[in-house]
Amino acid sequence: MAGDQKAVATLGQSAGQMGGLAAPQQPPRPLSPREKAAVIVRFLLSEGTALPLASLPEHMQAALTEQIGQMRLVDRVTLGQVVDDFLSELEQVGLSFPGGLEGALEVMGDHISANAASRLRRLAGASAKADPWDRLTVLPVERLLPVLEEESTEVAAVMLSKLPVEKSAEILGKLPGEKARRVAYAVSLTGNIDPETVRRIGNSLVLQLDAQPPRAFDSGPVERVGAILNISGAHTRDDVLAGLEAEDAGFAAQVRKAIFTFVHLPQRIAARDIPKVIRIVDQAVLVTALTAAQANAELAEAAEFILANISQRMAQGLREEMVSRGKVKEKDGEEAMNMVINAIRQLEASGELVLVKEDD
Repeated sequence: MAGDQKAVATLGQSAGQMGGLAAPQQPPRPLSPREKAAVIVRFLLSEGTALPLASLPEHMQAALTEQIGQMRLVDRVTLGQVVDDFLSELEQVGLSFPGGLEGALEVMGDHISANAASRLRRLAGASAKADPWDRLTVLPVERLLPVLEEESTEVAAVMLSKLPVEKSAEILGKLPGEKARRVAYAVSLTGNIDPETVRRIGNSLVLQLDAQPPRAFDSGPVERVGAILNISGAHTRDDVLAGLEAEDAGFAAQVRKAIFTFVHLPQRIAARDIPKVIRIVDQAVLVTALTAAQANAELAEAAEFILANISQRMAQGLREEMVSRGKVKEKDGEEAMNMVINAIRQLEASGELVLVKEDD
């Protein structure tokens, strides 16, 4: 945006200077819109203005470059008229549209159904002018990784070469070790691949992504089951996990990693973040949770973890209230502990707290 404003200011200043010239002796030479665009770009570049031409579609960049290559001299009168016309058109603009189906999808993508967006993306991908890598480079790693795992080493190497470096590094870290090494080596062999081959590979990857059916759920089955079991009762959670292990031990193991309950506090929360949690949990709820946890051998460590990472004065006050609270019903204790976990999830969602991953 700053570059565009600078370009307009440069044109305005130049137009003012040209307006001060003597009356023209000859009329301006008629130019086509494409020639006028070439004149404006050439003039701004000669004035040292940086233009974001790389953001244009490749076919437009190519057409503009070809036109500049075909032109020779433009007299000052014609240049002044082109600049005046361009500034006049800018002043009349009230609203601009992205131009092209791909640009429209970027604007409307979050406001139309997934099926409609998928169909339109297939149409955009079928266009000879659309660059498939414009779309691939902005997709999240979670969408790209399954396709990359199924592709050949050579195709994977081309993809990593075209994606932003940070995203390529993240994908490489998620690939199995042997394939990651083969792909990294194959990148060194991509130097002589011609642009058209890279484009065809991009189109093929886009078609594969579009062929995947739209997902009804934002999260995977492991995360959904884990979230349900997080707020389920301990007996229900244990029974479900036992049943899952009997049916699918691998899935059960992944669900166990996704579960985050009160007992996991010492392993999943940094000690420095405990005061943040305490501040947003009602004290009566906290006392109930700590009292119930301390009476349970499996949960006592989590209760002590909280008390050990707050001020001694506050911890002593909570201990005294816990004694006064007396015995807590199992249901009340679980509800209070779930409220503590919900507070932690709230802090995580706002970016104030980061849970420690189990692998870490």
